[in-house]
Amino acid sequence: AVHRLYDVGGGAVVQIAQIFPEAIKNGAVSRSELKTVIAKRPSALSDIEQIVHPLVAQDRQIFLDNTTADIVVFDIPLLFETGGDTHMDAVVCVTTTPETQRQRVLERGTMDAAQFESILGKQMPDAEKRRRADYVITTDTLEHAREQVQAVIGDIRGKLNDA
Repeated sequence: AVHRLYDVGGGAVVQIAQIFPEAIKNGAVSRSELKTVIAKRPSALSDIEQIVHPLVAQDRQIFLDNTTADIVVFDIPLLFETGGDTHMDAVVCVTTTPETQRQRVLERGTMDAAQFESILGKQMPDAEKRRRADYVITTDTLEHAREQVQAVIGDIRGKLNDA
């Protein structure tokens, strides 16, 4: 949703341009420029969140209003930190070792180690997320993760059928 909101014609472009014109490149919000803005002025993150979070919530509601699926999954990185968990029927925490997490993120090439550590520092500790989640999926191997996902889906569908 955020990628769509940041793209040309996206709902966040005009609002972000008003506050951070330097973050607009070719009619779209540049994520790398936003990272630079936030690095220079950490309070900018709050301003960005005040623009983006309501737009994402609206996008999510439109999606829900138009789906016929019996189970819907939302990938929300700061779910607990923003209180979004209170709006979910169930929460799944996907986890791995800190070393594997770091390796996976840095291999994407979208941020450096300092940016990764900064973002990680703003997040709730993984152990707390696991404690608060209804389901935990460990992504140690693809096959193990797949088995756990199928088990979660089975459990949720069973609860839907019992309701």
